[in-house]
Amino acid sequence: MRRLSVASGAALIAAAFGAATRVANTREGLIAEVITLLAGLAGMTLVFFGLFSGARPATRPSAPRPQAPARPPSTRDFALGAAGLGLAVILIGGWGISAGWQWAALSVVVLLPMIVGSAVLCIRFLRAR
Repeated sequence: MRRLSVASGAALIAAAFGAATRVANTREGLIAEVITLLAGLAGMTLVFFGLFSGARPATRPSAPRPQAPARPPSTRDFALGAAGLGLAVILIGGWGISAGWQWAALSVVVLLPMIVGSAVLCIRFLRAR
């Protein structure tokens, strides 16, 4: 499986180099540019997967670790969460104003991990009170 990943990744990278020769300021050239970028990305992903997927760190006998006591939420958590939510609102609003509601919807999807993480920080602080 690893050899297949490396071989198919190398083939995609070769296709990316081939498509790069056709890039021009025309519609066909822009399509070739997209093919170049996507084939290069997929090729590098497959090559890295093939090279590093079997690498495992050596196992050490582990002593049972004592569980550290949970840190109580601080106002810093709430401030970081609120700042993250505020930044998300600014970014999504900027996309909505400048590019339209479709791009704002896409930015919500892209920023969803940040929004959820910031909300968790805020909720964790508010529940502790």
